Amino acid sequence: MHYVDSMPRRKAGLRLTDDPKINDDILNLVAGWNLPKFSDDMAEMIASLYRLTQQDLTSGDVTLFKRSMAELRYAQGVFAPYRGVKKICVFGSARTRPPAPIFQHAIDFARLMTEAGYMTITGAGDGIMGAAQEGAGAEKSFGLNILLPFEQYPNAIIRNDPKLVTFRYFFTRKLTFLREANAVAAFPGGFGTLDEALELITLMQTGKARIIPLVLIDQPDGTFWKSFTHYVSEHLMADKLISPEDFHLFKLTSDLEEARNEVVRFYRNFHSYRFVGQYLVIRLQRRLTEEKVAQLKKEFLGILHPPGEIFQRDAYPQESSEPELMSLPRLCLNFNRIHFGFLRLFIDRLNED
Repeated sequence: MHYVDSMPRRKAGLRLTDDPKINDDILNLVAGWNLPKFSDDMAEMIASLYRLTQQDLTSGDVTLFKRSMAELRYAQGVFAPYRGVKKICVFGSARTRPPAPIFQHAIDFARLMTEAGYMTITGAGDGIMGAAQEGAGAEKSFGLNILLPFEQYPNAIIRNDPKLVTFRYFFTRKLTFLREANAVAAFPGGFGTLDEALELITLMQTGKARIIPLVLIDQPDGTFWKSFTHYVSEHLMADKLISPEDFHLFKLTSDLEEARNEVVRFYRNFHSYRFVGQYLVIRLQRRLTEEKVAQLKKEFLGILHPPGEIFQRDAYPQESSEPELMSLPRLCLNFNRIHFGFLRLFIDRLNED
């Protein structure tokens, strides 16, 4: 995700607070942490806490800031050793039980994703979540539990695993799901499942989250997601509340091989992307041929700002904060930051031979 940072960096004159002595204290503190790469960021976080003390606070305010920071920090520590492993989030109802066919479907899908090299993240509950973790196995699973007064309790597979994180807040849990996921699979479920799937679509549609594969998985001959997409088509799209291109942001299927392939194919050549100045910089596994670049420019000219640039180059100096990615070739385009549904299709096209 990309956010606008309203505070200037140190090289432009870092401004932390209005008190020079407080600023010196903060800078001296972070200097002793031996984190030169992130010293400005750490200083800004401390300055935000100082500013908080200048506001009219309640105990509830302080509890919210304290606990949310603690939850995000703890989750980061759990996932940090597995940064180099791709992960898929599996959402679905906690109430689904065997012998429901969709329960076995979730087991089989998670097993396929494990065989493809992915770890599985679920909400740690029973039902579809427990089925997915049964298919993945405890070693290849993460559980992001939520404290609720009823229903949600960690399933037996992840219950005593160090890769289980329990959250008080839905927003910190949701942020962790999307921050760590390379793909999402949504099985039939209730309000929570619909919330997770629709929020991801919304965030990708508006450019507030990076584009990743989202697969809506029905059981064979099932109608749960088929009815959902019919509703979206007949009401949202027909009433022009969304655009036809938004249907590229998700894939509906009941075929587990097709679902697995939708995820794996997304990373066939595509690696990741970020914005550098006016350009969307896509990191690739392999350079494209010039013929392929010309083909992409012709097909997707409508998502570019004039003069419609698409070109390949090496990494920009601004990307040096990610040294492990500097050797990857780049495909750069002056994307208009509007048509994210077509950007999803663009990624599919560059993965084709």
